[in-house]
Amino acid sequence: MRARRADPLRYYLASRAAVWHAGPPRPPIVFVMLFNHFIHRSFKTPCLTSGWAAAVLLSLGLGGAVTASAQSMPLAPATGVATAGSPPGRPASVAAGDMASRVLACTVCHGKEGRATPDGYFPRIAGKPAGYLANQLLNFRDGRRTYPQMTYLIEHLTDEYLHEMAGHFAALDLPYAPPPPPQAPAATLEQGRRLVERGDAARDVPACVACHGAAMTGVQPSLPGLLGLPRDYLNSQLGAWKTGQRRAQAPDCMAAIARQLTPEEVSAVSAWLAAQPVGGGGKPASTLPAPMPLRCGGVAAIPVASATAR
Repeated sequence: MRARRADPLRYYLASRAAVWHAGPPRPPIVFVMLFNHFIHRSFKTPCLTSGWAAAVLLSLGLGGAVTASAQSMPLAPATGVATAGSPPGRPASVAAGDMASRVLACTVCHGKEGRATPDGYFPRIAGKPAGYLANQLLNFRDGRRTYPQMTYLIEHLTDEYLHEMAGHFAALDLPYAPPPPPQAPAATLEQGRRLVERGDAARDVPACVACHGAAMTGVQPSLPGLLGLPRDYLNSQLGAWKTGQRRAQAPDCMAAIARQLTPEEVSAVSAWLAAQPVGGGGKPASTLPAPMPLRCGGVAAIPVASATAR
């Protein structure tokens, strides 16, 4: 990962955030991304680092008003915005109310409060397990997942700040929209249901419910739900794993599973999942009823079937 270093530009931007009590009208997200890209490529310097990343967004009007207390906080040379109680060398935590305004850029694609609808492409992030959201932010930042709009926004944010962003969205408890009508023939939907609920042992394809929970709403702290997501998004992610365009922390169990599926099976699974209503408010389960069938990177806290699990 590129080193995060101090430079005059960050102090200038942070100082502008401190004096612009209420920023100008909020610009489109593409402006923020182009700004980030331009500064980084032109000056060869990180432009969104830890706590001062929020200062940039605030100065652009994306963060709402800057509080009076924020104006009096001195900047630590390379760690973001400091507070009186912050240990040296560590960025200060962001209050829950402040974080809501600092992540407004996320809602442009993911919907109000992170509640995207099944009719679009972008996934819902509200209420997903915090560990899962944090892992995905780290994957985007570190290049395991590729989507330029995401990368430009977070490529210079620290682990701690990304975890705080994940915690903010994970804590949101919002209702799910009803699913759209089924978008595939009955035979295709049945094929998808069988793979989701039973898998295919002959090809070492575990059932989706074995890891994502019987209700398919995910499992704390790091396994995501599969319901309430657009069919196109599900299709694209399984396809990206199958072709190596999406990766996770090793061992990448989803890549191994996706490579076993045919394009027709990917379509069937996506169609069936997208047509299911979300039960139980979409809340992730606290535990799995049995160990996971495969060892997966990033979810070490969840037991695996045996010590020799793949």
